[in-house]
Amino acid sequence: MQIPARPGAAALVAREPLTACGLPLVPLILSVFGGRVAAQFTARDGATIPAGGRLATLQGDPRVLLAAERTILNFVQRLSGIATHTRRHVDALGSSRTRLLDTRKTTPGHRMLEKYAVACGGGWNHRLGLFDRVMLKDNHLAVLGAGRAQTGKFQVPGSKGQGPEALAQHLTAAVAAARRIAPEAPVEVEVDRVGQIAAVLSAGADVILLDNFTVPELRRAVAVVKGRAFLEASGGVTLRTLPRLSGLGLDFVSTGAPVHHSVWADIGLDWQP
Repeated sequence: MQIPARPGAAALVAREPLTACGLPLVPLILSVFGGRVAAQFTARDGATIPAGGRLATLQGDPRVLLAAERTILNFVQRLSGIATHTRRHVDALGSSRTRLLDTRKTTPGHRMLEKYAVACGGGWNHRLGLFDRVMLKDNHLAVLGAGRAQTGKFQVPGSKGQGPEALAQHLTAAVAAARRIAPEAPVEVEVDRVGQIAAVLSAGADVILLDNFTVPELRRAVAVVKGRAFLEASGGVTLRTLPRLSGLGLDFVSTGAPVHHSVWADIGLDWQP
């Protein structure tokens, strides 16, 4: 069917309340499909849009509009869905000083876009890759010579009876090595029980990741650390549990849910008469 080239217009319309994201991609997508369409935005990324609200009006060659429609919607719906779900998590955390962090659990090839969407929803970006922070988790410490035992993640093989001193020596060596290799990067160490915190503090870590701690354990961790390192809680973080974490004195709460549990926002491209 031959489609006439006379100018046409269509609007990006929210079918549900949402947080907008991805709008700056629209002109780029239109240019890939040949241009000849102008985008006039009535909303900005990060804005709260009510159901029925208009995000943008597109005017120009209808052939370009129809060809680019699905690609535009794919990006804007996906990124707005992440921003909207992030906003729900931020609101659930409340007005405390604790910040919501994202993770590296992102779609391959789309990490920067998805992290941008988290930021539009009010979250904070955390670890863009392996280059901007040293994270010593159980698997990393196992590779460096620590083995996981029933008594905790960081027991050094052959160190039975040596107790916290052996753990502190091992972590100190690992943190020192990290600082030599990446002197500008913060060093974060994961723990799964309060008893491991003293060794991590002794090693000089900048951040302690509290993995799957209960609320009483988190309170104890805050009391033990006393501001000597940043504290990040992770594991089992949901919209239901976030309000319980807001007043504990944590610096950060991290979760990948705003990305991998998000649902595309319902946005339509409505032809204008």
